Amino acid sequence: MLLDLKIALASLSAHKLRAVLAMLGVFLGALSFNGVQHVAEAMYKNAEAEAEKLGPNLFAVMAGQVRFSRGGGAARFSGFVRNFTVADALALAGGVPGVLAHAPYFTGTMPIRSGSTTVTTQFMGTWPAYVDIRSFRPDLGRFITQADVDNKEKVVVLGRKIAERLFGRPEAALGREVLIFRARFLVVGVMEAKGRDLTGADQDEQTFLPLSTYMRRAANQNFISGVYLRLAEEADLAQVKDAAAAVLRARHHLAGKPDDFSLLTAADTMQLRREALDLVQTLGAITSTISFAVGGMGILSIMVLMVQARRMEIGIRRAVGGSRRAIVRQFLLEAGLMAGTGGALGALFSVGLVQAVCALASFPYVFDPVLTLGTLAGSALLGLAAGAYPARQAARIEILDVLSS
Repeated sequence: MLLDLKIALASLSAHKLRAVLAMLGVFLGALSFNGVQHVAEAMYKNAEAEAEKLGPNLFAVMAGQVRFSRGGGAARFSGFVRNFTVADALALAGGVPGVLAHAPYFTGTMPIRSGSTTVTTQFMGTWPAYVDIRSFRPDLGRFITQADVDNKEKVVVLGRKIAERLFGRPEAALGREVLIFRARFLVVGVMEAKGRDLTGADQDEQTFLPLSTYMRRAANQNFISGVYLRLAEEADLAQVKDAAAAVLRARHHLAGKPDDFSLLTAADTMQLRREALDLVQTLGAITSTISFAVGGMGILSIMVLMVQARRMEIGIRRAVGGSRRAIVRQFLLEAGLMAGTGGALGALFSVGLVQAVCALASFPYVFDPVLTLGTLAGSALLGLAAGAYPARQAARIEILDVLSS
């Protein structure tokens, strides 16, 4: 076996360009397959972490229909309605089983100014229970209180990035005034750093104010965007959804009409992301399979050429007692070496690629040794399959045919 290995290495060394070209397809196949699958796994882990940021046992009821991009990204609203009210939110809190807390909200974008600095922020008019429902609390100062809601106080709580952009550092924001809707609001708190949630929203770019203040002092409107509900751990989600739908359909008089609202849990949103990531994995597997197939055909072509170029060598080995089985083993070893080396290099490069992607995208790094070993084994088996035909052709070469040619 050691002699076969030495001969194989010598043969590949003598035909370096052919060997490199044969390895290239397998290298690209292993690189794309191992890389895409690992990145997809990292995206799964990231999505799970983002789901936790939505809050424990979160149930959201939103006005209009919500759609998610196929890439698993941010939510898109279609058919937004203006008939979802605080009364609807209170009816849901009382009519849905297992509700522990509720926070109606209205969200949109607005400019916010301090001195000569103006930034655009996503604002959230809501109630005090928001912090417990969404597990998102102030790092400095306080959040909105029930007194703020009852008295329609002009107070605001800034997301961390908004505070930094307006005042340079979060600590400098407390007690300062900002202009919102041409009115002065007092900054009473700065939220903790939270990052993006599963819907794609950057929670550090948000600004929070009492819902009543926005609805009466700023916009003079009666409708809201929806309500966040915190459910008991033992709550039956199917029963919760049925009850919520029944409450809203009755209140909105939707008999015979489609829903004008959306019901979402963290699990629903996670499932949408998983479907998108499954598509990414499938497309990656298809692309990798094509690359592997091209690599296998390359090895097959190169090995056929090598058989023709080494007829004299094969004839001499047969003349000195070499068996057909030894010839087959020799060529299979060479094909396996080319495919295995290409697969190993592809897997090695993919590890660095995955690390770079995870670092740039702030994904948790994932390394699956079983997946990597599977890629290596698949590459080697591909080489053996591609080398089977040339090996058989080499074993059929007769000594007299070589001498007479």
